[in-house]
Amino acid sequence: MTTEQTFVIVGAGLAGAKAAQSLREEGFDGGITLIGAETELPYERPPLSKGFLLGKEDQAKVYVHDEAWYGEHSVELVLGSRVTGLDRGSRRLELDGGGHLGYDKLLLVPGASPRRLDVPGVELDGLHYLRSLEDSRRLREAIRGGGRVVVVGAGWIGLETAAAAREYGCEVTVVAPQPVPLRAALGPEMGAFFAEVHRRHGVDLRFGRQVTGFVGEERVRKVVTDDGAEIPADVVIVGVGVQPNVELAVLAGLAVDNGIVVDASLRTEDPDVHAAGDVANAFNPRYGAHIRVEHWANALNGGLAAGKAMLGQEVVYDRPPYFFTDQYDVGMEFSGWFAPGGYDSVVVRGDLEGNAFYAFWLAGGRVVAGMHVNQWDDGISPVQELIRAAVPVDPARLTDLSVPLADLAKS
Repeated sequence: MTTEQTFVIVGAGLAGAKAAQSLREEGFDGGITLIGAETELPYERPPLSKGFLLGKEDQAKVYVHDEAWYGEHSVELVLGSRVTGLDRGSRRLELDGGGHLGYDKLLLVPGASPRRLDVPGVELDGLHYLRSLEDSRRLREAIRGGGRVVVVGAGWIGLETAAAAREYGCEVTVVAPQPVPLRAALGPEMGAFFAEVHRRHGVDLRFGRQVTGFVGEERVRKVVTDDGAEIPADVVIVGVGVQPNVELAVLAGLAVDNGIVVDASLRTEDPDVHAAGDVANAFNPRYGAHIRVEHWANALNGGLAAGKAMLGQEVVYDRPPYFFTDQYDVGMEFSGWFAPGGYDSVVVRGDLEGNAFYAFWLAGGRVVAGMHVNQWDDGISPVQELIRAAVPVDPARLTDLSVPLADLAKS
């Protein structure tokens, strides 16, 4: 595919690196410029709260490609640079250093940023947010020697960092307003399972509580909650969600609604501008709804799909969302999607107390989502097959270990 076009990718993370890879694999030989605000090579984020944070995974392993790959594939990598403006009429980007860059096709993958708390004491030392590789380095140094850790928030970042802190021998307290952890992601049933996992490992869980402030002179010493409790803390980890980085899209007049709005081809209303990854609120034909997914697999697969779509290939990005977690002796994979309250029941197959089971979310008799815990022989594939099959499933057969899951998807 011989061309003199220049494709620009704004956001040098996993989605951006995979989009560049996809363009080259599909035969595009024009110019590719990959721009990132960080100075690190594009890297994957899951290790930041798992293996890298625990010191079990070398830094080199978090990178999507080694440095040589970009030169070998003629991808211009511009790091430590922010895009501050987008003129869609002239197809030109403005950079924070005063320069500008033209494009023929543009992919926006700027990711998301942690939500910040707005309470007294947030300026104290000892508060940590986790999003970047440097964040993970600092947090690892803060918790590796033990001490008292308070985690604010009981989502994936909150629970994974709580588990890491316990593995380092820290005393850990988790504070969150919800009645169970992971309620938005898994519902109350499986949220309760993860709560019990952490209780068994000695975590003090304080649900239904809001943090109202932090106390200390220069460094945080206590976390104050809305019931008047003062929890001693040497380190505070704040994990209260992220917000998509939509500023550039807003300035350019692109449609924004819980992220940059794109169609099933990851294309904005501007045919020369695509978006993918955490920032994209993409229409998923499987569910008939726009969905914004903040997980590793969406960045990886969305980046690959966006590269093809930029080349004008027919792309329908309808993958069921997927994510995974590792906490203590619990390894879990989840696939599927449901709106809040968008399922009728949860069915468990296997040994819930023994951390070896499948769980299925049913709506209208069909499997809309599922997860497994420590079921590595078959993994998540049977769940995804049942979701794609979209056939009614008898809950009694779903829980019957003598009935192969593969048979249920075919029935």
